[in-house]
Amino acid sequence: MSATILTGGEGPAAAARQRRRTLRKVKEAPIYIFLFACASLSIFTTIGIVLVLFEEAANFFGEVSIIDFLTGTEWTPLIGAAHFGILPLLNATIMMALGAMVFAVPLGLMVAIYLSEYAHPRVRSVIKPVLEVLAGIPTVVYGYFALTFITPEILQLLFGSRVFVFNALSASLAMARPRRPAA
Repeated sequence: MSATILTGGEGPAAAARQRRRTLRKVKEAPIYIFLFACASLSIFTTIGIVLVLFEEAANFFGEVSIIDFLTGTEWTPLIGAAHFGILPLLNATIMMALGAMVFAVPLGLMVAIYLSEYAHPRVRSVIKPVLEVLAGIPTVVYGYFALTFITPEILQLLFGSRVFVFNALSASLAMARPRRPAA
């Protein structure tokens, strides 16, 4: 009688494991193909966007000098003779960013230092998630809130008269309100 010594890779249990692995790979293959297709689509979409931007920029700078674009002081693309000077827009963007940083950097640093060094753990456990949720709100929402609520309140405080901000939303709301008959 001969004795058979089973090693780790032999026997019915190992064969069953190998069959399960093969079956799992066959079942998961469509998922891998789908995920690869999604990843490829996002990469090709990004490449397409970049190519279209470069093509349109080349067409634009074929008609407009880069020097005039960067140093021009007038932006009137649709009025009379078209001018595409970006300097005022760039200046306003830099001024707004610096103005926002004057408030945001010191306030943000003070809050961060307070939360990391001085705040009680219970206070930190409440304030930190609130700040993380506020950081997730798009800045456009904050801008719209400032435009429609904070600006009229500041103007009321400074000038004493009620100033309303008119935009597309307020115009559509005014059209939706029923009008009272004249007395």
